[in-house]
Amino acid sequence: MDMGRESRWEKDAMTVEIVFALVTAVVLAAAVFAVALALVLASGVSGPAGKGVLTGGALLGAVAGVWRLVRVLRRFDAQRRRGH
Repeated sequence: MDMGRESRWEKDAMTVEIVFALVTAVVLAAAVFAVALALVLASGVSGPAGKGVLTGGALLGAVAGVWRLVRVLRRFDAQRRRGH
């Protein structure tokens, strides 16, 4: 292996990890939003309050998804730098 160049295996592993991070981030964001939606439907909240809960759920879902994406990719980078 040349110094400074990534092997095919390393590139494939990086691609798999990126896809894994994206998929799990989307699933987590959808799950958080689903909880907010279930709360609105179960409690019967409507109007501005219901819209506020759904907006908050979407915002929390987006934040959770980005957090998951960054966490997985940083963990992968740390493992790659250690040589695992």
